[in-house]
Order: sequence, then C-alpha cells, then structure tokens
Amino acid sequence: MTQYVFAPQATVSVPVVGSDAEFPVRRVYCVGRNYAAHAREMGFDPDREPPFFFCKPADAVVPVAAGSTFELPYPAQTDNFHYEIELVVAIGKAGRDIPLEKAGEYVWGYATGLDMTRRDRQMEMRQMGRPWEIGKAFDLSAPMSPLHPAATVDDIRKADIWLQVNGEDKQRSDIRHLIWSVEETISYLSGFFELQPGDLIFTGTPEGVGPVVKGDLMTGNVGNLTPLSVKVV
Repeated sequence: MTQYVFAPQATVSVPVVGSDAEFPVRRVYCVGRNYAAHAREMGFDPDREPPFFFCKPADAVVPVAAGSTFELPYPAQTDNFHYEIELVVAIGKAGRDIPLEKAGEYVWGYATGLDMTRRDRQMEMRQMGRPWEIGKAFDLSAPMSPLHPAATVDDIRKADIWLQVNGEDKQRSDIRHLIWSVEETISYLSGFFELQPGDLIFTGTPEGVGPVVKGDLMTGNVGNLTPLSVKVV
C-alpha cells in the first residue's frame, strides 16, 4: 500500500443530471477567442486561424448544484474581474489524432460554465508575451453546472448561450457562432494531447464580456442545460 507524506487531495467531480454518479475531472482545456464578435471586442481579427488553448487546473472547477447559487469570493490581485459564459464539453473516452467525422463520439456530456478572468492580469501578461495563468487559472475560476449526458441533449449546435448580471443581459448568442465547432475543436486538440475520460473543454465565450463586483449576481445557461447561478461576495 502506497504511503504519502500527506493525504492526497480529493478528486474534483461534477454531478450528473439524473444520476447519483459523478463525473471525475482530469484536465480542463479552454479555447481562446472562439466567437468572432468576442475576438473583435478583444482587439483581434476573427479570421479562421487555428484555435489556441490554455488550461485551468482541475481544482479550479466549482460544481454548482441545480437551483443553488454559488458565492464566489472576489479574487485577490485584480481590479477587473470578468465573466465569460461558455459551453463545457466533457470527454468520455481516450483518443489521439481523432478524425473530425469521429469527434462527436468522444463527447460524454455538456454543461454550462463560467471562465472567470482577472482581465487586468491577463492583459499584462499578454502585453509582456507571458503565460496567462495568473489571469485565468486561479482558485475557483471555473464554476459550472451539472453535466447532462450527450444522449439526453437536443442538438447543442443550435443552442442559445446567454448571461445576465443582476437580471440585465450582458452576453447573448448561440453555439452556431462558434468559429471552431465542438467536433473541430476536439479533433484539433487531440493532435496535441491524448484526450482522456474526465477531460473538460470550455469552448469559448461570445461577445459582451465585462466586469463584476461584490454583490453582483451572474445567471446564465446554454440551451436547455441546467442554469448556472453565481454571486460575487
């Protein structure tokens, strides 16, 4: 029996709708600038260049139960704390160099997620040509709703995606506006990493990103998935 110098951290997992089972999280991949209008608002030309990725640690994921509101502490070292609503794709089997026509077979399920961002820190790192970790990969930066198994979800490719802050629309688009589709993203990403069961892919956010402050309530969803509710405290 293996002995550890201290107790290993518990596995992060996300509840599954309609089941007592939970989905264990292995890695969290995030797609950058995957909606044309969001690319423009961030100062980039949204041509169809190859997608790029960054990662969050698994323990950045915060499962938010259906019907509950997660109280998210305003993080240290930022004065510009941004929301980004996203479709989250859960991978259910291992694959490398996955052909585009097979990519959909690797999707285990879908959820609604927030890629919370220290925007000021991200911009500082970008200007200096440095990695984004302090802007993107901090504690509690990936709240997400329970996962819906793919077989129970209507065509996600036509789903709307939206976020409100204190009841006011901030982001509203639909998944058809992804520059790189879910299947294209999986196929491309699998050329760089062998995807494994438990991987999550945050697929990018539409236009309308902006700051929140203490007391703000964020609510959002993708299609008919479980809504997500997060309050900044």
